[in-house]
Amino acid sequence: MMFLDQAKIHLKSGWGGDGCVSFRREKFIEYGGPNGGDGGRGGDILFEAVPGLNTLIDFRYTQHFRAERGHGGMGSDRHGAAGRTLVIPVPVGTQILADDEERTLLADLTEAGQKLLFLKGGDGGKGNAHYKSSTNRAPRQFQKGFPGQEMSVWLRLKLLADVGLVGLPNAGKSSFLNAVTNASAKVGAYAFTTLKPQLGVVSHRGREFVMADIPGLIEGAADGAGIGDRFLGHVERCRLLLHLVDAGGEAPTAGYDVVRGELEAYGAGLEDKVEIVVLSKADTATPQKIAAVSKAIERRTGVPPLVAAAMTGQGMEAVLDAVMAELFPAEAAAEAREGGWSPL
Repeated sequence: MMFLDQAKIHLKSGWGGDGCVSFRREKFIEYGGPNGGDGGRGGDILFEAVPGLNTLIDFRYTQHFRAERGHGGMGSDRHGAAGRTLVIPVPVGTQILADDEERTLLADLTEAGQKLLFLKGGDGGKGNAHYKSSTNRAPRQFQKGFPGQEMSVWLRLKLLADVGLVGLPNAGKSSFLNAVTNASAKVGAYAFTTLKPQLGVVSHRGREFVMADIPGLIEGAADGAGIGDRFLGHVERCRLLLHLVDAGGEAPTAGYDVVRGELEAYGAGLEDKVEIVVLSKADTATPQKIAAVSKAIERRTGVPPLVAAAMTGQGMEAVLDAVMAELFPAEAAAEAREGGWSPL
């Protein structure tokens, strides 16, 4: 399925139904009277966060949404039926933003099943029965239905994942994701192989968590360079960052500094997230180079990086253990006390 993380749509709630002009006419009743009913209320527009969706691709082909109009009133004081509420399903993590220069945030749907009444339908008009008085026994006036609300909005999806894979292009993120999940992310020996975020579920030591492969970052990404800062938004909701540094690259430590600089430039709390640094593609580097890069990274972070190779499986278990220790610290500590696994 094609991935799309933002879309513009136009919304219009239903008009209210018109009131009715009607008079009572029954056999053997000499004097009737007004009995026109009210119009029904127009349909509302409601957003619902639905689990199982992870793209806004449906909104590429359908951009206009209009709720049902309320039905008109009828004789015998019968009110018109209300228009049906239009429910628009969106992925969990969808933000609704105003169509203005600032893209003002209007709502954020972060939980499965969360519903938001966004636009209310117009009220129905009054029938002529409402205008009856002692001096106006046969009113013929009625009220038209009120218009619904109308506006254009932007939908922006920020994926919900426990772990976000970040790093320079071709740092081995897709290979890592494929190795620990059932995902089938594209892998190639060139930069920007990944052009859209990929999700996978990791099963490790009886627990599961969601991992997201974020397209590679380059210098200036926070300002829109390369693929730009659109995909940095997906990292905002990750609980943990797994920063992959190509151990066999030309300048691994400089690459680490570039990615950290872009995370800090983007802001939104990315620079404060828990980070685990992994020297990836360890099978392509000599032990001497790995040792030198590890010392340089440790000087920057205060913690020695982990070493792994997705193609051979080297160090992958230790990386997942370290991730588990951060995501589920209480359980990791309990198992360590009982003599089970420990990331330490």
